[in-house]
Amino acid sequence: MSVSIVMRSKDSDWVIAQALGSLYSQTFRDFDLVVVDSGSTDRTLEIVRRYPCRLVQIPAADYVPGAVLNRAIALCRGDLLVFQNSDAVPLSPHTLARLLAAFDDPGVDAAFGRQIPRPEARGWVRRDLAESFPEIGPAPAWMPYALPFAAMRRAAWERHAFHAEAWGSEDTEWGVWARRHGREIRYVADAIVMHSHNYTLKELYGRRFIEGEADAFIQGDRDSVPRLARRVLGSALRDLVSHVNDARDARHRDLAGLCAAPVRRAVSHYGYFKGHRHGEARLSSGGGDAGRSRRVLERYGGTAAREAR
Repeated sequence: MSVSIVMRSKDSDWVIAQALGSLYSQTFRDFDLVVVDSGSTDRTLEIVRRYPCRLVQIPAADYVPGAVLNRAIALCRGDLLVFQNSDAVPLSPHTLARLLAAFDDPGVDAAFGRQIPRPEARGWVRRDLAESFPEIGPAPAWMPYALPFAAMRRAAWERHAFHAEAWGSEDTEWGVWARRHGREIRYVADAIVMHSHNYTLKELYGRRFIEGEADAFIQGDRDSVPRLARRVLGSALRDLVSHVNDARDARHRDLAGLCAAPVRRAVSHYGYFKGHRHGEARLSSGGGDAGRSRRVLERYGGTAAREAR
């Protein structure tokens, strides 16, 4: 089967050379690459042009994740579609081949790889990634699909294109749809990329806002203050247990991280709550303010806004 790779970028010059260099060092090289850049003002475009690819440039204002992916896929020739974030770096020359091997099983419609933290990742980032992308066993139920490094059959995308009504979580929406329709998504733990971010509180709020809005569309449920309180309390307790367990090894003790955990979790869940309520309002009004998530990211996003690409 032929393979096409889609990469989205914006102001990624700090990492995209690593991502592309590793991609073109893979043992599997029979692919075509489409890079969609949404208004980079750094050296990203200069770096991209060093590699054989089709570069598509769009204004930043036109960037809606699901819509951009659908547009890029329409330009691809492959029977298999691979998605690699511009800040996701494959850590083995066999990473791509291992991901694609999942499709040797004709029952597999999509697959995604394991993400591990960068060397500078903070303790809470490491714990979250270890829980979301385990080294052994299946991915947890809340992680149906993850586009920083993933693939799917074109035929599967043709059955259900990426969601473009909400500004974000297009991979989660596709994964939930696939599960509901009995489609198999395989987690490939040995297809490893390095991908993580040390979000500030502002960035975390912006990121979680768009995830909350998207979940309102995906799940069709309603959020509430009591649910918000339960989430904050539950995650704070889990953080406490994690810190206690880590403290058994003196090398991993993180008193500052333990003290900051309740505030970080409260900001995270409050951002999700506000985004979810905004999504609920959009659904009830039949459209609503579709641009608010973009404005929230522009105001609070920083790294989170770039990472959404």
